[in-house]
Amino acid sequence: MNKEKMLIVEEYRQILQKKLDNQKTSLERNKLGQFSTPIELANEILRYGISISPTDNINFLDPALGTGVFFSALLQNINGKVIDEALGFEIDPFYAVPAINIWGKKNLDIIISDFTNAKPDPRFNLIICNPPYVRQQHITSQEKTKLKSLSLARTGIDVSGLAGLYCHFLLLANDWMDTSAVAGWLIPSEFMDVNYGSAIKTYLLKNVTLLHIHRFDPKESQFSDALVSSAVVWFKNEVPRNDHKVKFSFGGILSKPNVIRDITLNELRDEPKWSRFPNLNARPKATNTTLTLGDYFIVKRGLATGCNSFFIVPENVMIDKKLPYDVFRPILPGPRSIKQSVIESDLNGLPLDVERLFLLDTPISENQIELLHPTLFSYIKEGKAKNVHKGYICSHRSPWYMQEKREPAPILCTYMGRSTGKDQLPFRFILNKSNATMTNAYLAMYPTKRLSSLLVNHPNLMMIICSRLNKISKENMTDEGRVYGGGLHKLEPKELSKVPMPFIEDLLSNIEIVS
Repeated sequence: MNKEKMLIVEEYRQILQKKLDNQKTSLERNKLGQFSTPIELANEILRYGISISPTDNINFLDPALGTGVFFSALLQNINGKVIDEALGFEIDPFYAVPAINIWGKKNLDIIISDFTNAKPDPRFNLIICNPPYVRQQHITSQEKTKLKSLSLARTGIDVSGLAGLYCHFLLLANDWMDTSAVAGWLIPSEFMDVNYGSAIKTYLLKNVTLLHIHRFDPKESQFSDALVSSAVVWFKNEVPRNDHKVKFSFGGILSKPNVIRDITLNELRDEPKWSRFPNLNARPKATNTTLTLGDYFIVKRGLATGCNSFFIVPENVMIDKKLPYDVFRPILPGPRSIKQSVIESDLNGLPLDVERLFLLDTPISENQIELLHPTLFSYIKEGKAKNVHKGYICSHRSPWYMQEKREPAPILCTYMGRSTGKDQLPFRFILNKSNATMTNAYLAMYPTKRLSSLLVNHPNLMMIICSRLNKISKENMTDEGRVYGGGLHKLEPKELSKVPMPFIEDLLSNIEIVS
């Protein structure tokens, strides 16, 4: 097929792809992880893959074909090499059948089936894939068990139950690779930092020769319909040499990155957060004497209510509906509504200068509520009419409107955030002097026994600590978190606990000496 005809076919494929996507809801595509690769990015990936392929005769495999964007890019960028064979798997006939109509006469075999169930055949020397980005919440327990068993059998690696489907796709493709085959995987860059990504990193360090990881700038998301930060991972089906170095690049495009650096395998083995490369140097090995925030605070995620719009009630609604305050407790609004760094309290422990909100939380039964609080019983019936009680969290509680125990925390850290400047922290620390609890939009920080004992005689100590926390370097904070498309940073409780905090020890030691 000549270049002109190829471009016409590709233009038709793009129109068809958009039409098909529009016929599915965002929720449907999200559950199946169906996010098509833009043709510009596909061309960039195939140009690079063909350039590093050691052979002129290509046996091509795409385990998650969609409508065939990578095969289209292969045809456009083959550059004199020969396609001996091309095979694609697509589980969804909604996309597979149109793909057959487009490519069926152009030497692409398409199998409408789940790639993870297929019997491997190690004859392919170029594997390119954007695997389905299906989060573990959408994978059934039975399917997880099957995938974990297959991944372990083929690679010797035990994959966490929290891993997304893309992790298994990458590992299960191992037995489809010919000797010295090249593979390029477009996957979420989160694997570089999260705990369940350790399976992928172990595979890349031990089972194959990792060639190159290019991480796109999170502020320049590659997908218009998915909030995800992406990376292209390249490796060859060979055992790595001890002196091998891996190319890490960041920003720009694959062929012209903004930053590039070679990283040794030893550096990668020692560093749990690969996303710091290539912009930052490898960190020195942590020691048992490295003091972190977890040495001074117990960090917990805020409350997951099950339905904020029902369980969190504004004060004016409390008054209008005559709801009883004794079965509610104060709760703070989300971070966007709190501009100050200190939340003051009135004499009753209610927060000042923020919207007054109250959280429904009581252990008494519905029968008791009907007798004791008729207005509340009417409100609960409103919730049941909206099926609030059938939600996952609510259906696993008894009674369904009783919340998890989470005391007010003296310091809160925002769970997610963006930084608008080079040195601006994407997270904020807020001193909470009120008795209001918080949702899971915050991480709650509770002082350890040692710190609590010092606070008895030094009540201003918490304010000093909170002020200093907001001056932590951006590098220290983001080193332990992860970043998503659009530059959205996120911290989990364990990650916040690992942030180095030597200044707190200096502060406490001085106080103890004086005392």
